[in-house]
Amino acid sequence: MKYTVKDRFLKYVQVDTEADPLSDTFPSSAKQKDLTKIICQELDELKIQYTTNDAGYVYAFIPSNIKKSAPKVFFCAHLDTAPDCSGTNVKPILHSNYQGQDIVLPDDPTIVLSPKQHPNLNDKIGHDIITASGLTLLGSDDKSGVAIIMDALYQIVNNPDLPHGDVRALFTTDEEVGKGVAKVDLKLLDADFGYTLDSGDLGCFEDENFSANALELIITGVSAHPGYAKDKMENAIKIASEIVANLPKLTLSPETTQDKEGFIHPTRISGTLEQAIVNFILRDFETAKLDEYAEVINQVAKDIMENYPNSTFEIKVKVQYRNMKDVLDKNPHVSQLAIQAMKNLNIKLNYTSIRGGTDGATLSHMGLPCPNLFAGEQAIHSKYEWTSVQDMQQGVDTVLEICRLVGEM
Repeated sequence: MKYTVKDRFLKYVQVDTEADPLSDTFPSSAKQKDLTKIICQELDELKIQYTTNDAGYVYAFIPSNIKKSAPKVFFCAHLDTAPDCSGTNVKPILHSNYQGQDIVLPDDPTIVLSPKQHPNLNDKIGHDIITASGLTLLGSDDKSGVAIIMDALYQIVNNPDLPHGDVRALFTTDEEVGKGVAKVDLKLLDADFGYTLDSGDLGCFEDENFSANALELIITGVSAHPGYAKDKMENAIKIASEIVANLPKLTLSPETTQDKEGFIHPTRISGTLEQAIVNFILRDFETAKLDEYAEVINQVAKDIMENYPNSTFEIKVKVQYRNMKDVLDKNPHVSQLAIQAMKNLNIKLNYTSIRGGTDGATLSHMGLPCPNLFAGEQAIHSKYEWTSVQDMQQGVDTVLEICRLVGEM
């Protein structure tokens, strides 16, 4: 089989699709739709039916080629890249036939990919490794997933003997700023279940993720002229800082937790003397614990506010997303299909949990069970980001095998 995933990936990552977390538009950055246009052009070339929307999503449809009825399966990836590291002027570099050496990125020789710091490189001897040049992220998250799905669609179209039911593809925008499926039309997608391709090393499979809430702590202090403020002023900025400083440090923080441990994470402080706002994200695999974390903040705030009798505080909590496992445990066949596909391809299963969110989590709770498959993403959101061409090719194989197995259901 002649794969197209490498060439597609190299083209996609050169398109700047960095999302903007401060924007209220859909998509958050208009440049994300530059990749939407490219995907649509490629679907036209493949003569695959598709549609798009104002947010830059692409829905693609391949009809069944089997006589019996089978479930409708979809595969999903996001077009945007994270704002954590620049995605402008990405220059991908192909390091062919990797032999275990350190990889020095030419545009910033201080950025070195070493197997010591990136141990997964030890498993990629003989692979073709793709990196950026040292000044930007690569965009493997999630253009690896986009390229894998597009190659899989190419293979289906060009291999009519491959039996499959109805296959759909969904490409979204703004996943990196938490709005990846905010504009999804489930009736248009018209699927029974699916898979995101937005995970890491070969064989990674994830069917659980953090549940997430956002919390806003609003502190109203007492303003006064600083020259005449004695016994009058209660500075909201100082109150906010004191509350944050008194949160747990050795537990319940991102820098001190791992595996299944959750956390409270202040992400932003803003305000003036009279009013300050602290934004938090709350994360745990057990949804009920999010209320406990909110109460931790509430209690710390109460304790601190005793020293500021004329000031007040308010807490607002917003649901962000929930653990997909709650849904997938009720639909075990969806995970079993992916696991069986990897087993059939002799891909070693690496069962992991997502310490974050995914479009699949939201889709699962919207009624479409959707675990997460490997796409070969490594060291994401950083200048050290890399991927393996061979791992992405195995991703194409996995998608095709899932399509075959679904067609046999």
